Amino acid sequence: MPKVLQVRDLAIGYDDEVLLDEIAFDVQRGEVFAILGGSGSGKSTLLRTLIGLQEPLQGRVHFTGIGPPARAMTPPSFGVLFQSAALFGSLTLLQNVLLPLQKWTSLSASAAVAVAMGRLRLVGLERFAHHLPSEVSGGMRKRAGIARALALDPPILFFDEPSAGLDPITAAELDDLILTLAGGLMVTIVLVTHELPSIFKVADQCIMLDLTAGGIIARGAPRDLAERSNDARVLAFFRRTPLARSS
Repeated sequence: MPKVLQVRDLAIGYDDEVLLDEIAFDVQRGEVFAILGGSGSGKSTLLRTLIGLQEPLQGRVHFTGIGPPARAMTPPSFGVLFQSAALFGSLTLLQNVLLPLQKWTSLSASAAVAVAMGRLRLVGLERFAHHLPSEVSGGMRKRAGIARALALDPPILFFDEPSAGLDPITAAELDDLILTLAGGLMVTIVLVTHELPSIFKVADQCIMLDLTAGGIIARGAPRDLAERSNDARVLAFFRRTPLARSS
């Protein structure tokens, strides 16, 4: 499979403080790639850097064949689902999905609505198109956020903790949707998560970040890391066991 994302020699942080250094990885087309790590390990900071919301201290993020991260006056070449879904509360689900179409395309009003309804149909929300975000469940808001992220038919999606705050059944349904998008539509998905059931179910490859180490401490298929890693930090994460502390 061709690479759609290449990260090389990336250093991220704030001002002159480097949090993570020498970050390098590739993401293949149609792959579900997970960024793992404990709380405060820099996962969300890395995601913000990948999508252009934060400048790296050094290194580069290269989107193969789809252009660089979007800037103020250019349409985005990827979609993003933020942890809270980030829907506009005063707009219906349909109106939320319409926003990128209205901003970045020249589609007629009727054509834009048809596309937006198609995206809502894809995530199982067609019947709720005219509901406000406050009128639907948290899982449905996440699905609406995915529909909006898909509005411009991007080849790559970024998800920040998609299962956060969801009950196990709703989280499993969201995992199934992620697999459908990656397997059926060949959409590449990069997700930040620490939810073990989701990691094992959807992720093809992953990297694990550790703030103390200042970078990537493991990479590979989740099951392989869980079963074969020699790193105590990696095993503690996958086995949900406390990391032994030196006295």
